[in-house]
Amino acid sequence: MQRMEKVEEEVVEIPSYKKYAAEFIGTFVLVLVGCGSAVIAGAQIGFLGISFAFGIAVLAMVYAIGPISGCHINPAITLAMLIAKKIKPLDALIYVIVQVFGAIFAAGVLYAIASGHHDYSLSANGLGANQYGDTKAIEGVTIWGYNWVAALLFEVVFTAIFLLVIFGATHEKAPKGFAGLAIGLALTMIHIVGIPITGTSVNPARSIGPALFVGNTPLEQLPLFIIAPFVGAAIAALIWVFFFQDKPEEAEELPMRGPYGRRDYPRRGEDRFSGSRRW
Repeated sequence: MQRMEKVEEEVVEIPSYKKYAAEFIGTFVLVLVGCGSAVIAGAQIGFLGISFAFGIAVLAMVYAIGPISGCHINPAITLAMLIAKKIKPLDALIYVIVQVFGAIFAAGVLYAIASGHHDYSLSANGLGANQYGDTKAIEGVTIWGYNWVAALLFEVVFTAIFLLVIFGATHEKAPKGFAGLAIGLALTMIHIVGIPITGTSVNPARSIGPALFVGNTPLEQLPLFIIAPFVGAAIAALIWVFFFQDKPEEAEELPMRGPYGRRDYPRRGEDRFSGSRRW
């Protein structure tokens, strides 16, 4: 029987500037499309439509920039990947910075577009900023009537759920090519539940961008939408690392060759969320 030789896959390191540019663009698209759906088309598409806008934006970006940067487009996700040792500290820091600037730029572009309508008012219509507490009725549905405890609990718990989906969907044993679908649908379901509570953040950058333009209550409440997603992400990362992540001695031996004579599988212990693998 012919001996099967090991085939070492050459790992092509993507230049850092490409990763940072991808994160900027991805976060820009997420905030522009998600918040834009609420500001420009909210009355026509409702909460469900807004929820799908956020989910579809993430799904599209996963396949567009996932092979380049890993498509974090969310500082909470970057923190979770740092805790799980799937990204270097310096890269994580720069990821967060460009994500925030991408969200701010998106909020500015959205404001410029919305201002082109004669009935638009920043104070009345906003930019899809996150907030809680003050009650407001939109099409007969009451939103923002929840106190800060409910808002905090929602953002922590649902960010943790979101990160667990991401860890699982991008695991080496997960069906290849479906991570984007799972992540996009997860964000959609989170928005379906969370829009009446906080407008749904689970992403500090998504909250920072609109809040800086709107000011007032969203800016005053911004610390909650920064801290809570980070806490939820850290909890999810620790749960994954301690309970679900494969240990080196537990990882099964993967096939040495793929169907086309090369190794088509991530290396042992890798996932497809590190920015160096194809989704």
